[in-house]
Amino acid sequence: MSLPAQRATGQSAMQSSRRVVLHPRIAERYRNLLREARADLYDMHFRHLCELEDLRVELRELKEILSLLVTLRRQQAEGDLDALQRQLETALARIERDPNKPLH
Repeated sequence: MSLPAQRATGQSAMQSSRRVVLHPRIAERYRNLLREARADLYDMHFRHLCELEDLRVELRELKEILSLLVTLRRQQAEGDLDALQRQLETALARIERDPNKPLH
């Protein structure tokens, strides 16, 4: 059934009772192309999985680095806070008033 005939009757090649006959070479070429396409897809999928695993490893490494940086910054901040607290205590000790002296 030709394309105009399909449109006229509303039937596609798959719906008609006529079998589509392909030359064996065409059918074999089609099967080979499908095999190649499937192999390409499997290869591409494998490469994507490898890349994904590489990215996961890199992400783990970056998380470890970030954790170390946060720990170091926290320790540094605690040290700075201790130093500031000592400075404040020293300054307060210097300005502490004598209770026997008048306020003005």
